[in-house]
Amino acid sequence: MATQVALDIPSPVTLADVTAAHARIAAHIVRTPTLISRTLSEMTGATVYLKFENLQFTAAYKERGALNTLMLLTDEQRAKGVIAASAGNHAQGLAYHATRLGVPSTIVMPRNTPIVKVVQTQGHGATVILEGETFDAAYAHARTLEAERGLTFVHPFDDARIIAGQGTVAVEMLADVPAIDTLVVPIGGGGLISGMATVARAQGRPIDVVGVEAELYPSMYNRINGTDMPCAGDTLAEGIAVKEPGGLTSAMVRELVDDIVLVSERSLEEAVSLLLQIEKTVVEGAGAAGLAALLAHPDRFRGRTVGVVLCGGNIDPRLLAYVLLRDLARSGRMARLRIRLQDQPGALYNVARIFDAERVNILELSHQRIFTNLPAKGLSLDVECETRDRAHLERLIAALGEAAYEVRVVELA
Repeated sequence: MATQVALDIPSPVTLADVTAAHARIAAHIVRTPTLISRTLSEMTGATVYLKFENLQFTAAYKERGALNTLMLLTDEQRAKGVIAASAGNHAQGLAYHATRLGVPSTIVMPRNTPIVKVVQTQGHGATVILEGETFDAAYAHARTLEAERGLTFVHPFDDARIIAGQGTVAVEMLADVPAIDTLVVPIGGGGLISGMATVARAQGRPIDVVGVEAELYPSMYNRINGTDMPCAGDTLAEGIAVKEPGGLTSAMVRELVDDIVLVSERSLEEAVSLLLQIEKTVVEGAGAAGLAALLAHPDRFRGRTVGVVLCGGNIDPRLLAYVLLRDLARSGRMARLRIRLQDQPGALYNVARIFDAERVNILELSHQRIFTNLPAKGLSLDVECETRDRAHLERLIAALGEAAYEVRVVELA
């Protein structure tokens, strides 16, 4: 991380700002639990505590900053209403609490926003406007409407009121588990980690603050370290897929955060799957980034008492199903085998007998006679199957080989 420098901002967020925010919002949000995960602790070599922010009413920590900002508005600002540009958790958190407080809210979303997110935001009482094909276009339109209608723009991260609200996550974590010596926090625009680092630095004892970004969107990493890695691609962690971090948050991260690590899509998928299987909790890709960091960089955290923020749980059910099935395939509990057969009576029956003998469940079969480089009398058989574990799969492959079948595993990326 870059050398520590003084914050070059007019009014940095202080611990007093965060504690005042907590007193302001505490009665209106869920005080989510911070619980130890013994299984994940054994897996990673760290003592792992999880903060379940996916249990907020809108399933994300974003409610905190949005509510703090709303409660600091003047009566005139409340009467005119608020506006934001967001296709994610900020939209829902702002809409929910604005409606609860009787404040009109308008959310501008790109036209390609999934309909489920549009409907959820409308369900919280917001007026949704679809504009532009990108977030930048939606953002520009929101700022135009702000000026035309006299609305108050609520930025998703680059606002001191938002940062103070998000920092209340750390207030609760450190009150519940004073032994935490490392906080692992996902970074999108930087609002959450800026607020949490403000709290950590005021504790009077060393607390490591480590940010996590997806490898496909290392925007804050670039800003702090002077690198120029591309920010693009289809990431599971769309909640932290930010191309440009905030100016205020960048200055605070440079001053207060110890390190930023990057995690792969595979690590994110594994983390989402493990949290569901082990903790029985649904977490979106961005929400699983902290655990992904522990899995991808074990030496960085081994022996530490680590607080991990599960910052959101809004994941599309179909996407979650894909992630879980891919994890089964990578662990050897599900596989697709490509077997070369002779095109003659009984060929499929003889293969099926081996699967039966090894007690392997066949899920799906697919023959290929035409689009193959095999001779005309040969065929390719794809068998999707379910096994107990990788050792069981390897026994099946060995049995097929002993029966003189040419077989290979169709690997995932």
